Amino acid sequence: MRTRICELFGIELPIFNAGMGAVALAPLAAAVSEAGGMGTIGLAAFSHEAMLSEISAARRMTQKPICVNLLVPFLREGTLKLLASEPVDAVTLFWGDPSELIPRARAAGIRRIIWQCGSADEALAAKRAGADAIIAQGFEAGGHVRGCVTTMALIPEVRDAIGDLPMLAAGGIADGRGLAAALALGADGAVFGTRFLASMEAAAHPIFKRRLLEAHASETVHTTLFDIGWPDAPHRVLRTRLVEEWERAGRPESGKRPGEGVEIATMKGKELEVPLVKYTVAPPADYIEGDIESLPFYAGESVSLVREIRPAAEIVRQIAEEANAVIKLRLPAVAG
Repeated sequence: MRTRICELFGIELPIFNAGMGAVALAPLAAAVSEAGGMGTIGLAAFSHEAMLSEISAARRMTQKPICVNLLVPFLREGTLKLLASEPVDAVTLFWGDPSELIPRARAAGIRRIIWQCGSADEALAAKRAGADAIIAQGFEAGGHVRGCVTTMALIPEVRDAIGDLPMLAAGGIADGRGLAAALALGADGAVFGTRFLASMEAAAHPIFKRRLLEAHASETVHTTLFDIGWPDAPHRVLRTRLVEEWERAGRPESGKRPGEGVEIATMKGKELEVPLVKYTVAPPADYIEGDIESLPFYAGESVSLVREIRPAAEIVRQIAEEANAVIKLRLPAVAG
């Protein structure tokens, strides 16, 4: 299974793990890359020292292509220039103005730039600014969600807007059937977030992983509730005790919510500069101690398809095998 995404990045399979902040770290990225996909390290809010440490750790585990993910609102001065000198094969940028950020990244020396977006207009702006590839994120996605259009409607719209520029689909995709569907809609590959959260290598807290296995798509909530550290940024999370507490209180606005500002957990590593108070943006990583269930359990609507924790390499292989089976067996059988 080879697409233009494979050719662009020198990978075997058009399968990326999402750059999930605080939980998609070196072990997960290296495992995905070693299995033939593109491993992504989520470096948003990391100090420069922590970024270098994580990239170095990934490079000790693999020499295959890897990508790093940055969130524009957390971008520090000098970060792009720093990454340009590191052994990474691409940088994904999310949540900003592509007409300003992409030329800035290129001027800093970034060789391959992937722009993640939630609309066809933003995708076209990113193409015009010089992006090498687009990630089109549908509304079903977990974590922070840029747009409001579902994946199935967004992917062909973005394809029509950007022409033949390489594109990845994201949002609500958890298996090979989803990858095959994304390819049929016009994508050149897919990004998997929630599925890789439930991998052995993901740095998600065990309580978080266990809850993923029990959850259904109907239990996800699109909200702006978890905003301490990143205000006014919509996101999709699982319904938890804290979400229900807020709803019972009448969904009060920020500044008037139950227990706001109370410290609930302590981060023990990775040098992330995110306050761990009630309604924090920080996800439940395995290096956090405290009231884990009051943290945001980011998950997409594909959570219904996630029922076991497996090594990331096995997940990559299973997705590829399922997609090949759908393309080779099911689709020819229904072709007229």
